[in-house]
Amino acid sequence: MKSKLLKRLAQFWPGGIKLLATLLVAGHSFASEPPPVKMGTTADHSKFKELQQTFSSGPELTKVCLTCHTEAAKQVHRTKHWTWDFLNPENQQRLGKKNVINNFCISIPSNYAFCTSCHVGYGWKDANFDFKSEENVDCLACHDTTGAYRKLPGMAGHPPYKDTEIPPGSGKIAKAVDLSKVAQKVGKSSRDTCGACHFFGGGGDGVKHGDMDSSLASPDKELDVPHGCHGPRFHLRHLPQNFQP
Repeated sequence: MKSKLLKRLAQFWPGGIKLLATLLVAGHSFASEPPPVKMGTTADHSKFKELQQTFSSGPELTKVCLTCHTEAAKQVHRTKHWTWDFLNPENQQRLGKKNVINNFCISIPSNYAFCTSCHVGYGWKDANFDFKSEENVDCLACHDTTGAYRKLPGMAGHPPYKDTEIPPGSGKIAKAVDLSKVAQKVGKSSRDTCGACHFFGGGGDGVKHGDMDSSLASPDKELDVPHGCHGPRFHLRHLPQNFQP
């Protein structure tokens, strides 16, 4: 039966056999190709049911993150981004942002809640902050990819959980951060996540650090002197050796 059909096809449509063969091969090729997949990550966080809920605070979200990323907080605890502390091996002098007086923001004890808005943690409002708490680690500060995550001055490292007027009396409203939405879009750290603190420290673009501002978010090689790592290598890691100056 099939041979008769093919003969009749060849008789009335000479090119039909060749076209049919091409379509059959192409169809087999398409069927054998794997479905589309994200190649930059091994997990799509938007598919995690644990993140598809309303979170009332950053620590509440971090607790969920740690159910999978079990070692992440302990790794962050070993970095200077967490401790703001450094012991000079040459003279045993205790340095670091937590201990010294600088020429711009003076020192942390003068205004803990304001200074620690750029800490990679939640709740450092006084000298009693619990540096051993894993839930106090802020995962989103380094892994947000939406650009919607923001920590406000004076909130000790917390983002706004409700619409907040800032500065008070200004009429300007900072919208509440949707922690669930941001958490479902987390990814590798980037120049933008680092720059959220380092480019805008002190209240404005390039205000605190004369050699760091938003121009470094996407610089050319001539401008990329402070980082010395033009290209895709600029990614934070949790391990302490990757936080050395």
